[in-house]
Amino acid sequence: MEIQGLRRRPRRLMLVPCAMQGHINPMIQLGTILHSKGCFSSITVAHTQLNSPSDHTSSHPYFIFQPLLSSDDSSLSSGTDFIDQLSNLNSNCEAPLQELLIQIVKNLEQHEDLPCVIYDPLMYYVKSVADHLKLPSIMFRTSCVTNMLSWYVCPRIKKQGYTPFRDFKSLELVPGLDPLRFKDLPILPSIFENLDAYLQLVTSVQNIGTSSAIIFNSMDCLEQSSLARLQQECQIPIFAIGPMHKLAPEATSISLHEEDRSCITWLDKQATNSVIYVSLGSIASVNEKEIAEMAWGLANSNQPFLWVIRPGLVCGSESKDPLFLPDDFKQTVGERGCIVKWAPQKQVLAHKAVGGFWSHCGWNSTVESISVGVPVICKPFFGDQQINTRYISHVWRVGIELENDFEREDVERAIRRLMVENEGEEMRQRAADLKLKTEFCIQKGSSSYNSLNDLVELIKSV
Repeated sequence: MEIQGLRRRPRRLMLVPCAMQGHINPMIQLGTILHSKGCFSSITVAHTQLNSPSDHTSSHPYFIFQPLLSSDDSSLSSGTDFIDQLSNLNSNCEAPLQELLIQIVKNLEQHEDLPCVIYDPLMYYVKSVADHLKLPSIMFRTSCVTNMLSWYVCPRIKKQGYTPFRDFKSLELVPGLDPLRFKDLPILPSIFENLDAYLQLVTSVQNIGTSSAIIFNSMDCLEQSSLARLQQECQIPIFAIGPMHKLAPEATSISLHEEDRSCITWLDKQATNSVIYVSLGSIASVNEKEIAEMAWGLANSNQPFLWVIRPGLVCGSESKDPLFLPDDFKQTVGERGCIVKWAPQKQVLAHKAVGGFWSHCGWNSTVESISVGVPVICKPFFGDQQINTRYISHVWRVGIELENDFEREDVERAIRRLMVENEGEEMRQRAADLKLKTEFCIQKGSSSYNSLNDLVELIKSV
């Protein structure tokens, strides 16, 4: 079916996020920012039943939350079956989204334009639906610009005799992607079990097709050279409009976990820049030995710490309480440590007591820490986290990488380097300088401010 002939203003927007915490939040932030421009008649969020954001309708009254009737009730994880999980999610949602869009267009009033679809590329089925219905679409990538750029480079270097998939642990620099090493590329070791499926996924996610533009939650001050190179590759407009959480009010955050705000009261009692905040994100997992090494590294560092141990962080454990911590750990650290199941991260990072962040280095966490000037201990797990880590530690130089397996001595040493020693103070100063640059990006007439206005004009015109 082709939908055409109704080209008028104002325009409706359809947002289609991927069903993961780190993908839902940026999409909601983007929708909130676009709503604040007052140029669109309505904004619909088409979401899966999995990790549904519709429980947050009261804090987002300007969105229409529309569930897609997906039968998939599993959870997305970083395990070996991630590709299959994602493929099933795409297959299950394609027909419901197409039916929803057809119904929306049938109900358009005379003065209304066709809806524009903004989608997460992991939901690659959306592109097929939009193309089939001849609706304008825009890709919104929740990772860094360099991550997307790396997938243009990999096929070329493969032709030159390199084997990026076989050499995923190599410290050799990737030709054309300095300072990235092969080990920094967003490759999961588990893909070797089904390399063809992985390559097909990359092709689907990278496919721009007839998309009108690409949006990134990034900034010129962080990725100027990567933005310029990607623009040459893509030949469609690229809009870097970060840091988006600074452009959208705090209420736009959607947490799939209940935030424990008691940790803010605990932070209020701590000295300035004294606390190391530890959170490994919403998907990564560790085993019991690793959690014990983390615990004793934190204890032996003698630094106050706020540690997020969400249910499911420890492999095979959905326990509501961290029973797997060493028996005498809590007695050793006393009031020096605060453990919660989930924290209001942006508020925590902005707190004056927080002087460092031990992170998995997902892109949202990276942008949030940089925009408040907090240096980072990097422990990446998968995907673009390795790229983000390399830039944090070797380009922006506002953090250090915990490179080896979890060992308490290495953990203690990394914390003391960041929180106590001169090296950490120098990182903190560079982080403060970078914070000022990110603040400047969203000021009137600056790069992100201008990109956002240009994006709005493009959406209105496509």
